[in-house]
Order: sequence, then structure tokens, then C-alpha cells
Amino acid sequence: MSPQNDPPIFALLNEIGIIEHLARNRAERALPDGLRLSHFIVLNHLVRLGDGRSLARIARAVQVERPAMTNTIQKLEARGLVRGVPDPRDGRGKLVFLTEAGRAMREQGVVAMAAAIRPVPHGLAAEEIAGLLAPLRRLRAALDRSRDTDPDPEPQR
Repeated sequence: MSPQNDPPIFALLNEIGIIEHLARNRAERALPDGLRLSHFIVLNHLVRLGDGRSLARIARAVQVERPAMTNTIQKLEARGLVRGVPDPRDGRGKLVFLTEAGRAMREQGVVAMAAAIRPVPHGLAAEEIAGLLAPLRRLRAALDRSRDTDPDPEPQR
């Protein structure tokens, strides 16, 4: 099958993947104060969806293994960007909350990444970009729902 004959959903996701790769590289160079993109993703997730989420839930949402998320949360805690508290429903688990410093770092990251992408001649008007957001958000929501209905690859303990 040639790229011209690829199913449209594959072609769309392929383009999004390429865009993500290019944007990720630009973002990693722009993030402030030694912040890593994996750290920013957690801060952004907590701002977008609200903090007080379990470490396991965050790991599932950002599609990383729990040990990797534990490592990321420990690094963010060491920097004072999040705080973890025992989950009152499950003493083995941890709930993660943003600190004011974490919120401020996320905002610095947004500003830095927006500035890094601004000089890229993208040929899209602000209205066109806004028009792309709604269908992309619906696609993301559908993929989120699909992920949430997939069986957990790790056995429950």
C-alpha cells in the first residue's frame, strides 16, 4: 500500500505523530530551569484535569509504566513542584497535588514553548488553528475513552 492509499485515520495519526515529534524536540530545548518534557507533561496534566490524582491514574493517562511515573513524581517532589500524600482509600497508593511552584513552572513552560514555536512560519491563521482544535479534541477524547476501556496490562495487586 502506498502512502496515497493509506486509510485516512492512519494518515491523520501519522501527521499528528510527525508534528508531535517536531514539537517535542522544540519544546525540550525551550523548557525553563532544566525542566524535562516528561515533567512538564505531568504538571500540565494536573492543571488540565485537576490535581489530587493517584500516581497510577496519572501513569495510565500519560501512557507510562508506574515505576517510570514514580521516578518522575519523586523528581518533581524534590524540586518542590508537586507533593504526594498517602491515598486515604488505599494506603499503598499516593495522591499527587501541584504546589504553587509547580503551577508557576507549568505557566513558565507554556510561555517558553509558545515563544519557541512562534517564529516557525506555519501559514495558518489563528482562526484556522482554532478550527482544528475541536475535531482534534474529539479525536483525543475518543482515544482516551478507548484507552480507558482497554484492559490494564499490569495485574492488579
